[in-house]
Amino acid sequence: MKIEVKNITKEYVQGDQRIVALKDCSLTVTEGSFICITGRSGSGKSTLLNIMAGLTIPTSGSVLLDGQNIFSLSDNELSLYRNAKVGILPQQQSVLSNLTALDNVRLPYHLARREGDSAEEARRLLTLVGIGDLEKKMPKRMSGGQLKRVAIARALINNPCLLLADEPTGDLDSETTGEIINIFKRMTDEGIAILMVTHDLDTTGYANIHYQMKDGILSAAN
Repeated sequence: MKIEVKNITKEYVQGDQRIVALKDCSLTVTEGSFICITGRSGSGKSTLLNIMAGLTIPTSGSVLLDGQNIFSLSDNELSLYRNAKVGILPQQQSVLSNLTALDNVRLPYHLARREGDSAEEARRLLTLVGIGDLEKKMPKRMSGGQLKRVAIARALINNPCLLLADEPTGDLDSETTGEIINIFKRMTDEGIAILMVTHDLDTTGYANIHYQMKDGILSAAN
């Protein structure tokens, strides 16, 4: 697996004003890599993740998965890319309140036509993230760290090649942050690539590639 972000620029128009969110950004993600992007709020980090997930269309540039530009895909093909190739861990709380932990994890499996039962794999992933005993719990009875673990397991249910994590430890204490980062490290050992954007400079030492984003410009961190 190889994902190449090539010369991505994203512009928005608000009234008479043109806003440049990203300026000619490029990076390469390979199997098992752990990439961290730091920068202030509003610098363009989340916009870049959304483009890599195929959720936002760039003004110019391309995102290549093994040589194919994802923005040349049909709507159905792009939806399948997001469902099968990319795990998305959003910054906001995204666990569904009316589903148990187990059913939250299983949900993406059933958004595309697949054979078999997802329950066994969902249980394995809940165990992987350290909450295998909470499969029947409802979100309202879980802590913030537990909910984050459910979201991680859900992002992994379709065996993606890339996990896009937006501020995954921003609302967690230091102990839980360390546990989440160690989960990410185990994932990279299994070949999953991780691209994480964060304000938490203490977590950047775990990454093998560190970029910084400033005013929409992506560059190697000092």
